[in-house]
Amino acid sequence: MKNSVELSAGDEARRARTVWWIVCLATVGLIFDGYDLVVYGAVVSTFLRDASQIGPVTPPLAGALGSYALFGVALGALLAGSVGDIIGRRKVMLTSYAWFSIGMGLTAMSRDAQFFGWMRFITGLGIGSLVATTAALVAEYAPRDKKNLFIAITNGGIPLGSMLSALLAMQFMQHMGWRGMFWMGTLPLLTLLPLAYFKMPESVAWLVARGRTEEAQALSQRIGVPMPDPAPSPDTPGSRLATERGRSGFAGLFSAYYLWPTLVLGCMSATGLLLVYSLNTWLPELMLRAGYNAKGSLAFLAVLNGGSLFGALAASRAADRFGPKPVVAASFATGALALVVLTFNFPLGALLAVVAVVGLGTSGTQTLIYGFVANYYRTNVRAAGVAWCAGFGRLGGIGGPMLGSVLITSGLPLDAIFYILGGIALLGVCLTLRVPLSRSAFVVERKL
Repeated sequence: MKNSVELSAGDEARRARTVWWIVCLATVGLIFDGYDLVVYGAVVSTFLRDASQIGPVTPPLAGALGSYALFGVALGALLAGSVGDIIGRRKVMLTSYAWFSIGMGLTAMSRDAQFFGWMRFITGLGIGSLVATTAALVAEYAPRDKKNLFIAITNGGIPLGSMLSALLAMQFMQHMGWRGMFWMGTLPLLTLLPLAYFKMPESVAWLVARGRTEEAQALSQRIGVPMPDPAPSPDTPGSRLATERGRSGFAGLFSAYYLWPTLVLGCMSATGLLLVYSLNTWLPELMLRAGYNAKGSLAFLAVLNGGSLFGALAASRAADRFGPKPVVAASFATGALALVVLTFNFPLGALLAVVAVVGLGTSGTQTLIYGFVANYYRTNVRAAGVAWCAGFGRLGGIGGPMLGSVLITSGLPLDAIFYILGGIALLGVCLTLRVPLSRSAFVVERKL
């Protein structure tokens, strides 16, 4: 009995170390995703006002350049969804770290807008595949009663990286220029990638789902993570549950059982990312036009992402307790209300506080959506589900910078722009309420 207890304690210690490494590495990876998200918004004002950088840039061209990376993110996420459920989470994540680091370096060497746009697209491929795979891996290692919290911590890297990008731009861009801001995005190649190679394991649950039981058992013993229940064989006669579980990747994602929630969750993500990229690309420029100086306008961007980071962490605890659906709906509603309140004539301090709440209702909501999706699907379609959320959702992200450019060039007053964005957040509430009850394996089994 003593040896059994000691072994159990040793397993628990190894498991804690494994989960700690996974969460830390995944969070740092997504910090650079968030950094990339905002770095363009931090430098776009420079392009608009200085044609010597990459040539003349008009607001419509600036909106298009902001969307090129998001086309890459959408494609990268969708490709990673299929690949991640076939070759594993670890290989996709390691490749993504190297890919987007190199892409950021090439972007820093741009001499014209065309090359800049292509390099933003190339970088987006790596970032999209990373976002699509990270939530799946974390969901498969997180404790059962803290999955939303752990995913929120990990995805909190996105607003943290966004906030750091704005803060670094405020302090250093005048000294190192916009190229230096992009060179900083190459750091994962020398730091994160080597650590992840040695410290990030493959998902035990994924190995089991792929029928690689012996590998899963060996890895389980090495890292102290318990083996999940094996999925029923799809060849089991008369087993509808086995048939459902046997379909992996996008084939399972778009099966009759998952089709409706997949479509609704994709539209939810697109709505959230439309808000995220509209604000992160154009908020500094909007604040410049409202009369704030360059540092002041970037301060709004930093506060926006700071609010999303801490707000999402707090909301994730509620999601673990009450379920993610009502919490995501409430977060969207909070964002809609805060965007309307931004039109009030508040002093600067109160205005910054409202911007922080807007961050919770936009970027923070998107963090909660990733947790929602990662826990909604079974193991052999989980990466595809998150990829769909990140990939199809990026259609909204692609439209975000373009929407901002259209609203600005149309000459609408600032208040009207915030009203329009608030209406989009209300659409997010309606979509969230249309998501059916969980399609987890347990629920599938009960229904079948």
